[in-house]
Amino acid sequence: MIKILPILLCTFALPALANTSRLKDLVTIKGVRENPLIGYGLVIGLNGTGDGGGEITNTSLKKMFQTLGLNPQKEVTSKNVAAVIVTAKLPPFGRVGQRLDVTISSIGDASSLAGGTLLVTPLKGGDGKIYAVANGQLSIGGLEQGKKLATTGRIPEGGIIEQELDMAFNNKKAIRMALNNPDFTTAARIERTINQELGGKYATASDSTTIDVIIPNYYERKVVELIANIENFKVVADAPAKIVINERTGTLVAGGDILIKKSAISHGDLVLEVKGGASGSGTGALHLIEQTTTINDLVKALNALGTKPEDLISIFQALKQNGSLLAEIELI
Repeated sequence: MIKILPILLCTFALPALANTSRLKDLVTIKGVRENPLIGYGLVIGLNGTGDGGGEITNTSLKKMFQTLGLNPQKEVTSKNVAAVIVTAKLPPFGRVGQRLDVTISSIGDASSLAGGTLLVTPLKGGDGKIYAVANGQLSIGGLEQGKKLATTGRIPEGGIIEQELDMAFNNKKAIRMALNNPDFTTAARIERTINQELGGKYATASDSTTIDVIIPNYYERKVVELIANIENFKVVADAPAKIVINERTGTLVAGGDILIKKSAISHGDLVLEVKGGASGSGTGALHLIEQTTTINDLVKALNALGTKPEDLISIFQALKQNGSLLAEIELI
């Protein structure tokens, strides 16, 4: 457990506001997102590892034969066929003819989809419309190391887009951005940066998540160019003072500008003293943290003593309860 401590020290030592980030990494733009697609299909050509019957599979086989002009009178049963759910993601601005990767998962009693071929399967969006079709030879990876995954497979570029989402993106008069990690300080900084770079009052942060940007006249019908410029603007993203603790693994991760107020700390035989930014330690007496210090200073001193992760967890929780640790603690 003690071997984890140097890693923890590096994590705590990271300056909270040291680096700038591109807006591309901080926000998402309304309308620019993937859309999930789903469909029901059949995988054929299995070597006796299929469902071997079942109401759904048998009914699907019968309907397929009827579509092909056959009319079987008896129930069709085969262990070479499996009923599956097919999923894919329709990319933003996906165009007709564009290829998609698809994932196939068994929903019946099939023991393996290895060697199977997916029949043509319509893929629908949340509105019930068909946006793509999928078919092809399944790829099953890791059979030797993980046979449990043999009931799930993929078809790289096995789907093809048949219908596009109607979005006149380049005709927009305004765009809306949403912060991936809502924060009032970061939202205000983004607003200020965009307005400074564009030379006017074009951006408005309406809350901790939302920034609305009016398209300047000189970017009319050039929205793609505007976004390409905006997403490369640099902003210092703020972060809340927060410590995340996983007690099962003894892992602690701290983020933000975390301070510790004047406190007395004693944990078993462990004693710590911090004065004027310099840390010292000893045993046998209760020492006092004379002034406000950072969590980095505290962890450096504790690591120097070979403190175990569980000791750090106990100390931080006690400091938080006492009101001396100015940060939120989240247990996972």
